[in-house]
Amino acid sequence: MDMQLTPSERHIMETVRQFARDHIAPAAAGWEAERRPPIEVFRLAADAGLCGLLAPADSGGSNLRLTAAIQIAEVLAGACMAFTFGLWVHNNLIASLARNGSPAQRARYLRDMIEGRRFGAFLLTEPDAGSDAAAISTRAVRNGDGWAIDGRKAWVSNGAFADLLCVYAQTDPDQGWRGIAAFLVEADSPGVERGEPYTMMGGHALGVSDMTFRNCRVSDDAFFLPPETAFKGAMAGINSARIAVGAMCCGMMECALAEALDYAAERRAFGQALLDFQGLQWMLAEVATELEASRLLTAHAAAAYDRGETAMLEAAHAKKFASRAALKGLSDCMQVMGAAGYRADRPLARHLACAKMTQFLDGASEIQNLVIARELIRRRAEKK
Repeated sequence: MDMQLTPSERHIMETVRQFARDHIAPAAAGWEAERRPPIEVFRLAADAGLCGLLAPADSGGSNLRLTAAIQIAEVLAGACMAFTFGLWVHNNLIASLARNGSPAQRARYLRDMIEGRRFGAFLLTEPDAGSDAAAISTRAVRNGDGWAIDGRKAWVSNGAFADLLCVYAQTDPDQGWRGIAAFLVEADSPGVERGEPYTMMGGHALGVSDMTFRNCRVSDDAFFLPPETAFKGAMAGINSARIAVGAMCCGMMECALAEALDYAAERRAFGQALLDFQGLQWMLAEVATELEASRLLTAHAAAAYDRGETAMLEAAHAKKFASRAALKGLSDCMQVMGAAGYRADRPLARHLACAKMTQFLDGASEIQNLVIARELIRRRAEKK
């Protein structure tokens, strides 16, 4: 994959590999044991230039192509997928702010976010509106020269520590998705209540929580994306995030495969190394093939996105396949290692929990099937 990168992108990749080795891999098990998001390491990521990866250069960002950015996601996720996804969410909001924010919004927030003094979160999902994102019930109502926001958001990535919230709210229920707008709300604003971080099967570095808005009043300066544009922008961001999740699955599979190979080469049973048994070799060979296929689907989707296409179908294929391959591949690598793979001092159990998480993030696997099926039906109709 590196051959697709420019010299400057390769230089960034070296920084990423060192950052993963020095700051993520040694500490990730501790974050999970403590069930906490590592805010201090998010700040170190900003110091290393890993915020603003997708933002234009004239805004202080790196202006990376998605083809390069997903390779960063793969390397970091090989150490901790939850941390990587949180960092991706932050980068996505920075990129959106750089491209769509007003001059005042960019001046107020952009530099702080790139330099790690503020962290961001997207608030779209609600307790009763997950896969059906257009069904959100959080309301934004005109109130004098501003807006009053009321509602509750669920499964907020970075919710436990985010400073700047991109809140999607319905301004005109009669318009359906066309009435949804986005607002930039500071988390310490009156009327904003941050829920306790969720206790989950894994992935606690992501700092997932609820956020509740009770008559949260914001000025017109907080108005970020207008109705119709906001929902379309959210869907475009979800497409790129699905591709990134596919890459993160590859990072976890790569890590698990390396762990299983090393363990099987050193561990002996019945007078020979485990790696000498053909049945075990074939299990690992299957994981390697699934990893290669996942990488190719993800790279194909990223290339389509970089060409300016929506890449909705390509993203659905990549995320669906890679998340399924990761869950099975991690389980098989753990089986190769036996009980040793189940221990918390090895990364496989952490990755296995996060692999399951990837089947829900940015649209469940069933939603990817829906996207794919609709495209199959559309193409069939065009041939008639």
